[in-house]
Amino acid sequence: MGRRGFLQAAALAGFAPGLLPARAHAAALPPVREADALVAFGHVGPVSDGGWTTLHHQAMQKLRAEFPALQTMYVEDIPYSADAERIFRHFVAEGAQMVFATSSYGDFLRDVSDRAPEVAFMECDGRNPGPNLGWYYLAHWYPSYVIGVAAGLLSRSGRLGYIASFPLPSCYAGANATLMGARSVNPRATVQVMSINAWFDPQAATQAAQALVSAGCDFLCGIMDEPAYLRVAEQEGVWAAMWNSDMRRFGPDHYVSSVVADFSHFYVEQVRARLNGTWTPGEFLLPLGGGVDRDAWGRNVPISVQQQADAVRARIIGGWQPFTGPLYDNHGQLRLAAGQSLADTAIYNWNWAVEGVTGL
Repeated sequence: MGRRGFLQAAALAGFAPGLLPARAHAAALPPVREADALVAFGHVGPVSDGGWTTLHHQAMQKLRAEFPALQTMYVEDIPYSADAERIFRHFVAEGAQMVFATSSYGDFLRDVSDRAPEVAFMECDGRNPGPNLGWYYLAHWYPSYVIGVAAGLLSRSGRLGYIASFPLPSCYAGANATLMGARSVNPRATVQVMSINAWFDPQAATQAAQALVSAGCDFLCGIMDEPAYLRVAEQEGVWAAMWNSDMRRFGPDHYVSSVVADFSHFYVEQVRARLNGTWTPGEFLLPLGGGVDRDAWGRNVPISVQQQADAVRARIIGGWQPFTGPLYDNHGQLRLAAGQSLADTAIYNWNWAVEGVTGL
């Protein structure tokens, strides 16, 4: 499906249809009465993190409002270990008809789903689908590109710092998209990445942010589940763009924007399908303007910067593809020829850094 068709479908449904090649699915699971249904959520962080897990928790609360008789349960801080499999098995033992893993747990989740064919499983940022296991994520690279345009206009040095969790496709996509947006207005812009090997570690994120500022970066961005590096930006007098939610209260003078997501509509529609007996596993990317977007601009972002970045946002929503060649990696190898564009599936699985990105 092309980018334009992708967005048209999103406008109709509120989220994007699957973008992976079609595969055979099992028959739809039977319907469940709302009063008899239990939906479980497994979270990678605390629901109080103010970011990623908070967003999913808020979406769960909206789900409760939509289905008042529905029962829900959740577990926080699930590690990437055998403990994750134990917790997902616990959800099944408790009688859950549907399980959302709000981060990628790979085989820990797949092994449980294989042994519970009567349960619907959905994995956020998943890559190992099964007969009753689908995945969903957000096309965050588009708002990241838009914010990158703002970064390129705001940064005096052209040196952007990116605080990453792990060297994962989501981090490659975020850092690459930010730089490509910045280079569209400042061809000399660079992105220096520091990975802290955690999604939620305020101390490590603070140290990484301080190191990046000391290295000359005057614009910070990243993929953290909390606001630590925004606090550093406020203290150091540099700009910062965030991830997950509106965090401007932690650095109101130097806050630029955030990549923000809203999973509530997606969860409502998935659960509705499960209750109605029409649910089958699928692959979903929430698109720009239909589940993921930029947050309201910070109070000190010049109007001219806002307008120039928002013009790019409008072009993307209209079907323009910013991830077009020629693209070279940070070793000088041509990865995408002139005139070719990266499909969303390729960006979702991005595992190389573009020229100008260091640290990944």
